[in-house]
Amino acid sequence: MIDLIVSQGRVADRAAWMIEGAARTARALEERYRLKGRYIGTPAPPARDDWRVSLPQARETLLGLGEAVTRSLRGGHLTTVVANTCSVGLATLPAVAREHPDAVVLYVDGHGDFNTPDTTDTGYLGGMVLSGACGLWDSGHGAGLRPEQAVLVGSRDIDARERDLIHAAGVRVIPPKEATADAVLAAVGDAPVWVHIDWDVLDPGSVPADYTVPDGMLPAQIRDIFEAIPADRLIGVEIGELNAPADSDRADAAVGVILDMVAPAFESVRARR
Repeated sequence: MIDLIVSQGRVADRAAWMIEGAARTARALEERYRLKGRYIGTPAPPARDDWRVSLPQARETLLGLGEAVTRSLRGGHLTTVVANTCSVGLATLPAVAREHPDAVVLYVDGHGDFNTPDTTDTGYLGGMVLSGACGLWDSGHGAGLRPEQAVLVGSRDIDARERDLIHAAGVRVIPPKEATADAVLAAVGDAPVWVHIDWDVLDPGSVPADYTVPDGMLPAQIRDIFEAIPADRLIGVEIGELNAPADSDRADAAVGVILDMVAPAFESVRARR
């Protein structure tokens, strides 16, 4: 069974169409796989604010997402989170760590998201997600993910002080050109797997995202990784950061690329019915 959980409250959104991007993706998944999503949070306008403002604003949405993910994981379902921003991981990743202490988190992102309040130059909450889940700072939504169980896949835009933190913590990094299915499987070993994807991991042009970075992964690489992960070890998928174009045709095309990349995960669940 697939549980579809959709973030619709502002969680540090700085672009106008992130919430709509999550909604469009979720509706397409509902239609293709005959799902009924649980939509959490109330939309609010984007803002270029500091984490000290955006984190408390997102509190109710984050609490709701954390509870929904916990319930889904306990039910043994394929937990699927469609997010507006990576910041939802502040609530979801600690839930994964609590329910599956041995799980490996594949953090597929163009950035490291390993800054802390002491190292961030931008004050952006989304740049501190993985470090918060690993307990380097207290977000108020828990931690518990051991850094050695986190694997940054496709990350390339990493600040100098952030890189030092990643190295000291023991987080593994697989650059885009080395992010093959075999390399990812070797990093995972025999552990259960949670896959978090920010679409800025892709080379710009495939899927509109905020904070795009050149020299990224290709959609085929993402699909290959999903095809390689054994279905019985994939415990959850978290996808987000589609900055949906206002043009409906372009938005639909982007969602189509997303659904093609993640299809192996969902098809394997349906095949086991």
